[in-house]
Amino acid sequence: MDRFVKVLEKIQLTIGVLFLSLFFIVIMIQITTRHLGIAAIWTVEVANYSFIWAIFMGAAVMVNRREHFNFDFLTKKLKGKPRILLSIFNDLILLLFNTAIFYYGIKVVQNFWNYNWTSLPEMKMGYVWISIPIMGATMIIYTLSHLAKHVKTWKEEGALK
Repeated sequence: MDRFVKVLEKIQLTIGVLFLSLFFIVIMIQITTRHLGIAAIWTVEVANYSFIWAIFMGAAVMVNRREHFNFDFLTKKLKGKPRILLSIFNDLILLLFNTAIFYYGIKVVQNFWNYNWTSLPEMKMGYVWISIPIMGATMIIYTLSHLAKHVKTWKEEGALK
């Protein structure tokens, strides 16, 4: 499972970086065309939607790295079994939240798939919003991986004492 999670994170991080790079390139095109007096209306939508993809992919990676949705005040105070139990509780809450993101992300994609971009009507909005259930699904995978590690640690702690 660890290897799968590492590969998944690397793929997701690569996708996020590609979309962030696209965002930067399109913004540079937009600045250049404005100074030249050329109307490049498509740059606004491409920049917005590539930024959405970059943020959602990055958010999922941060959940895996435990650098997102993290309040560690209590975690730092606790040791041993109470700390592991708190981590399991946190993982279960995150799992519920991530499942809701995945479920409602699918609903958003279903509802808005056939909407078209304003400046590029051949592009469907579904390609933008599919990033939500992808983010939710990967967050579920990452959270399940963390939960499995915490349960394993809990069992090991129980066997030691």
